[in-house]
Parts: sequence; C-alpha cells; structure tokens
Amino acid sequence: MKALIIGGTGVISSAVVKRLTEQGWEVTLLNRGTRAPNTAGVRVLRGDINDEAAIRALLAGEAFDTVCDFIVYTPEEAARDVRLFAGRTKQYIFISSASAYQKPVPSLPITEETPLENPYWEYSRLKARTEALLMAEYRKNGFPVTVVRPSHTYSERSLPVQIHGQNGSWPVIRRMLLGKSVPVAADGETLWTLTASSDFALYFCGLMGNERAIGQAYHITSDETLTWNQIYRTYAELLGVAFHPCYLPAHLLARCTQYDLNGQLLGDKANSVIFDNSKVWCDTGIAPVRFIPFREGIQASLAYYRAHPEKQTEDPAFDDFCDRAEAAMNAAAGMLTGGKTCSDQ
Repeated sequence: MKALIIGGTGVISSAVVKRLTEQGWEVTLLNRGTRAPNTAGVRVLRGDINDEAAIRALLAGEAFDTVCDFIVYTPEEAARDVRLFAGRTKQYIFISSASAYQKPVPSLPITEETPLENPYWEYSRLKARTEALLMAEYRKNGFPVTVVRPSHTYSERSLPVQIHGQNGSWPVIRRMLLGKSVPVAADGETLWTLTASSDFALYFCGLMGNERAIGQAYHITSDETLTWNQIYRTYAELLGVAFHPCYLPAHLLARCTQYDLNGQLLGDKANSVIFDNSKVWCDTGIAPVRFIPFREGIQASLAYYRAHPEKQTEDPAFDDFCDRAEAAMNAAAGMLTGGKTCSDQ
C-alpha cells in the first residue's frame, strides 16, 4: 500500500508515519523540509503544497492508495487538493478538528452526528466549511474523502495544558516547579479528553485503505475522561510539587486582549466533552484497546522535556499575565470575603 503524507512531522502525523512504516506501507512525505522526519525508511519529497503547479509537476506519474493532508485549514486549500489528487488516489483523508462540534455542547456523549457549529472560533468554522466542501465533492463527483476529527492529542514532544502563552506549554509547567499558580478556566471541573498520539495513530491507520471509510467522518479519542483539576494534579504529583490553581472566569478570559483565548476556551477547552468512539471502532474492526492512561503517557513527555533543555522555553510575558490575573482575582476575592484570597481556597 502506498501513502502520501503531506506534512508528516507534527504530533499526530509523526505517530501516523511511524505506525505506517511498521505496518509495511510505502510512505512518501511531502513537505518543505524545514523539519526532518523522525522515522527512517520513508521517501521524502521537498515542495510547498501551496505551489500547485510545482506540486503537480513533482507528482507527475505518481498514484497512491491514500493521501493524507495534515496541513489543510481552509476550503480554498481543500479545493486545491481536489484538483491535485482527483484520479490520483483511492482515498483522501482530511484532518478536521473535534473543536468544530457545536458549542456549547448540546448533549453528551458527542457523536459524529453532533452538529458542526462553533460560533466562538474561526479555526473550527473553517474546518467545518472545509468538511462541507469535500463531502460535496464526494457526493457530486465521487472524490474519495474520509474526514477525521482529532481532539486534544499529545506526544512525548508536547505537554497538554488548558491556557498557555505564545511559547507553548512549558511555561505552565515551569510555574508549577517554581511554586506559582496556574491559570485554570472556571472551577477546573469541566471534563476533558487527552489522547496519546500512538493511540490515535492505531485507529487512524485502520481507516487508511478502508473502503468503509469513504464518504464518512470519524473522531478518534481516548476513552479516559478527566477534569482539568485532575490533569494538573497529575502533573504536580509527578513533579513532586503542589498544585496552586488560579481559577478565572472563562468569559472574562475570552475578553483578554493579550492572547486570543475566546476560541480556545469558549469554543473548546472550557467545555465538558465526552466522545462516543463506537463508529471508528466498528468501521476499523479494531476493538477498544487499553488506551495509554494520561498519567502514564505524560511521564514520557515530562522526561523528554527534562532531557531537552532547549524545549524549556521561558515566557516572561505569560508569567506576567498569570501574576496579574492572580493579583486581580485575589483583590476580587478580598472584596467579597473580607480579606481571604483565591490562594486560600
């Protein structure tokens, strides 16, 4: 089986490439070459997918069983891929996002039939519109699309957190190590699902080359549900430190001018989510397996970051934002409680 992976070096796509090579697929990566793939034994083509004419020439005479484009975000980019890959592949997989599901979430668990309507996040609305374009191409012209909607997926190279600044998640972990507070939306009791990239890749690869998946949409997530308080307490326990939450109203955070938190919180991480994965289990024929528990998976992530100082990027602006937010909440708490601060809860 021959696969073309566009991108191939991200959290999700790296795990997919690794699993495909282990399964014996002939894998070709198409990217700009700014990051080297971690998996040996793959063929690499250098090119910018946005240069349609150059890519058409680069792929002249090529055909694939499955094409997976991990860097499509808009309907215009999807339309370009339809022009490039119609008649060149038996299956085209579009990586959408579970954040596209309706917010606030109308009911739990979320299934693939949950409406795609997110008024808070343009990213999610673009993903939904892109899905609609590709499904229309499938119905009208037989373009062999499969839609996959990841939720919050992590690997050893990533540390999932709820709120972060411009320099990623490590500054949140650093604050915990320094005994400082961590910003948490609402009361930290909303439900969340975190999925190890290797678990995601198991089912994603089960959809590749799968005729039952043509014209269908799937989400792929772990079956473990945690609150954000549980997630951060797990970090604290593994780090041997205390967890000091600074609870902040989600709607207030959404008005923040320093960071664009509206979509990421009201449109995503401030909502409770539980996913029904029975559709992907059924159509891949892969029974539910022992998903990697967050506590186990995140140990590898923390070990990786501690072994790679270059990943431990500081973020003074985010630290200042967190300190100011805590001071503001302490002042508000003092007014309401006669001097008791949010740190005393």
